[in-house]
Amino acid sequence: MAGEVRLEKQGKLGFVVFDHQERRNAISAKMWQDIPEIAKEVGEDDDVRVVILRGAGDVAFVAGADISEFEQTRRGDSAKDYDADNGRAFVALATIDKPVIAMIHGFCIGGGVAISLTADMRYAADDVRMGIPAARLGLGYSMAGIETLARLVGYSHAMEIFFTAKRFRGEQALRMGLLNGLFPKAELETEVVKIAEMIADNAPLTVRAAKLAVRELQRPHDQRRPERVDAAIQACYASEDYKEGVSAFLEKRRAQFRGR
Repeated sequence: MAGEVRLEKQGKLGFVVFDHQERRNAISAKMWQDIPEIAKEVGEDDDVRVVILRGAGDVAFVAGADISEFEQTRRGDSAKDYDADNGRAFVALATIDKPVIAMIHGFCIGGGVAISLTADMRYAADDVRMGIPAARLGLGYSMAGIETLARLVGYSHAMEIFFTAKRFRGEQALRMGLLNGLFPKAELETEVVKIAEMIADNAPLTVRAAKLAVRELQRPHDQRRPERVDAAIQACYASEDYKEGVSAFLEKRRAQFRGR
């Protein structure tokens, strides 16, 4: 079995599920190839307002790339194709313009950490184990991938993660800034869904504009495109949702936003 990536929907929430349970949801070459299409599907689905990344089963979020395939996929010319598929998958997840939450439990190792970093927020169960074991495998890690991690946790923590290649417990990951929150395992899904539904009930255009602004701020100053953010902000003010939000506030009722 090569595993699968699938989309499951629950109201306004879209779950991108990584399912390769016999290998702790390790991402196979086929799964890397399938991720961009799933990301495109959930990104274009107007019914979905918040995306949640999750691993199938009770054991793992994603325990990295499927190392059993490396003899075929990461040697010689095939390594370039594998890395290209890998890169396309990360870009596809990172460029979803809706809020993306990683709901993490159990093992979140190597490529699992990288997948979680494509999300806007990361919440984990108290059984989580996070680490990047590249130094134990002799793998080179792209500067872009290291930059994403270092921007989140700081350079010193990023070096600790890469140099030691050890697995960090939830409280350690939370202190580093690798996680937004930590919950008992039995409560993780309930708490994450609660957060996601809170976001989903807000004005979609406002949320997207905020995400766009944050992503632009993460770029080097000379590569930022403030005109994109300005256009997104103007779209908010010109929207029916803005009128609805003001009316609901004045009428002391809950706003019903439609994303336009």
